[in-house]
Amino acid sequence: MNGELFPRERTVIAPGAVHVPDWLGTERQGELLAACRAWARPPAGLRTVRTPGGGVMTARQVCLGLHWYPYGYARTAVDGDGAPVKPMPPWLAELGREAVTAAYGSPPGPGPGAAYDIALINFYAGDSRMGMHRDAEERSTAPVVSLSLGDTCVFRFGNTASRGRPYQEVELRSGDLFVFGEASRLAYHGVPKVLPGTGPRELGLTGRLNITLRVGGLG
Repeated sequence: MNGELFPRERTVIAPGAVHVPDWLGTERQGELLAACRAWARPPAGLRTVRTPGGGVMTARQVCLGLHWYPYGYARTAVDGDGAPVKPMPPWLAELGREAVTAAYGSPPGPGPGAAYDIALINFYAGDSRMGMHRDAEERSTAPVVSLSLGDTCVFRFGNTASRGRPYQEVELRSGDLFVFGEASRLAYHGVPKVLPGTGPRELGLTGRLNITLRVGGLG
């Protein structure tokens, strides 16, 4: 538990929003990092995201299953090199189910539309940020699963009505799990700060990776 005298505990941040500290062990973090490095390579690799208004996201991104762009999904990297998006690995989809079970105490509901079929992987350098936003391009209401690797960040989790207050700030460290669904599925959230140099040395990652798993329900 990161050598702490008092281990951090599972916490319900808001209805349907659950933080599970240290969910991924050291070995599994390493395996996930190695996979992310492979996915980041071209074609359809890590790219800079530009918004329709001309802004640039400071966190770079690669997608699996379907390619997210502001503000929709495609089967090719339409705002990158145009290559077909890499497939969603079955083991990663299963990890999403395991994560929901760990957070809620039961797996997501059965059915063909319940499988985690989209992954958005964001790489944060030390000065990267993510503004308050909602994950609203999916048709499914299944919970969003967020996994953290590398440097610690301040994760701001807000309300469903606006980007402003009320919100809570949670410290997400390497190996942490955060799941939000149910009443919090469309809550605004963002990353106002990354804390450089705080990741575990044995992981060998400079910066932060956030792996977000979603059920698209897009057919």
